[in-house]
Amino acid sequence: QVQLVESGGGLAQAGGSLRLSCAASGSIFSIRVMGWYRQAPGKQRELVASISRGGISNYADSVKGRFTISRDNGENTADLQMNNLKPDDTAVYYCNAATTNWSHYWGQGTQVTVSS
Repeated sequence: QVQLVESGGGLAQAGGSLRLSCAASGSIFSIRVMGWYRQAPGKQRELVASISRGGISNYADSVKGRFTISRDNGENTADLQMNNLKPDDTAVYYCNAATTNWSHYWGQGTQVTVSS
């Protein structure tokens, strides 16, 4: 079992920045990939960014060049730095951990609201 606790988020103006942090506990040795997903009202949950244990990252086209995911394997954290925010980035953001047997665990979600 893996537990994920998110922090950060909140309200920002368009063009501003926010940072999300996710702390993992439990069977952390089994985590293969950590990522951030988001779900806007009326839309499906979508991948924002992910990062492997070895540091290989992947981004949704809509956030490339604006968001940066980082991971600290020693601290068992995965952060998402969000710059140049847009109103379309408004959503609930969820931390995700995929384990070596590809089980998925989710955080409780944190709201990000970007005003124009």
